[in-house]
Amino acid sequence: MERTGMVFGCALICCFLWGSAFPCIKIGYGLFDIAQEDSMAQIVFAGLRFTLAGMLVIFLGSLLQRRILRPKKGSFPMIFRLCLAQTVAQYLFFYIGLAHASGVKSSIIGASNVFLSIFVAVAVFHMEKMSMRKLAGCLIGFAGVVLINWNGGDLGGGLSLTGEGFLLLSALSYAFSSGMIRKYSERENPVVLSGYQFFLGGVALTVCGVAGGGRVAVQAVPAAGWMLLGYLAFISAAAYTLWGILLKYNPVGRVSVFGFMNPVFGVLLSALLLGEGSQAFGMTGIIALILVCIGIGVVNGEKREPEKTAQ
Repeated sequence: MERTGMVFGCALICCFLWGSAFPCIKIGYGLFDIAQEDSMAQIVFAGLRFTLAGMLVIFLGSLLQRRILRPKKGSFPMIFRLCLAQTVAQYLFFYIGLAHASGVKSSIIGASNVFLSIFVAVAVFHMEKMSMRKLAGCLIGFAGVVLINWNGGDLGGGLSLTGEGFLLLSALSYAFSSGMIRKYSERENPVVLSGYQFFLGGVALTVCGVAGGGRVAVQAVPAAGWMLLGYLAFISAAAYTLWGILLKYNPVGRVSVFGFMNPVFGVLLSALLLGEGSQAFGMTGIIALILVCIGIGVVNGEKREPEKTAQ
């Protein structure tokens, strides 16, 4: 899992799965009859997704290891902290912020989690060192994200705590969760961490959404809706687990920079599945993809010996 080819392949699979979640979630809202502005019902929907994802990870992990997958003694505090950061805080802030900010701003602010992940790994967890090469690669990749998302969209209109502020807090929660996975996986199986934090976080999101007035009429959901929810759970189960394994064996910066591919895949797949984002397959999309790939290559082209020493 430390070889460059393996990191590239596994990380791109994760980003493709996460990118497919953008259009699938929109389709899911229609099948579950959830209004675009009903953020509490969206949180309930997310809770159902992550609860199912946790059950899926635990079941498949148990099947592969031929025993029931259980956390080690003393691991529950780590799982609890990880579920608060990676699932509960990240998605509570994300869904509320998304309802109070434009899609363009949401995509660009969301991409800042790559910068924040590297900064938190350097400044808070002291896992690696910042370098000009990492900074340059992040800036180039971020430019690609801005380019593919901004097509004359709304970047003005001021700032608000419940909009842009909550989106930034969501990105910060993700950044801390990346560092926590890297740290906790030294003491616990990342598959166990992923499965149990998803299950607990999903239950917590469902309770928060229902307490806030969110409702999902599950009895009226067609079979296609449940199949789509199952796919979304699979996305979380497969992508986050594989991402956690990558973080266990590699520096946070080396893996996190691939996060710039998430909005790129999101725009491309939305264009295919929803007919959105006409710029995706034009010159803008090509240039954006080139910038993101250059940024990833710059960060991953850095010699790793200094980072191992820093760890």
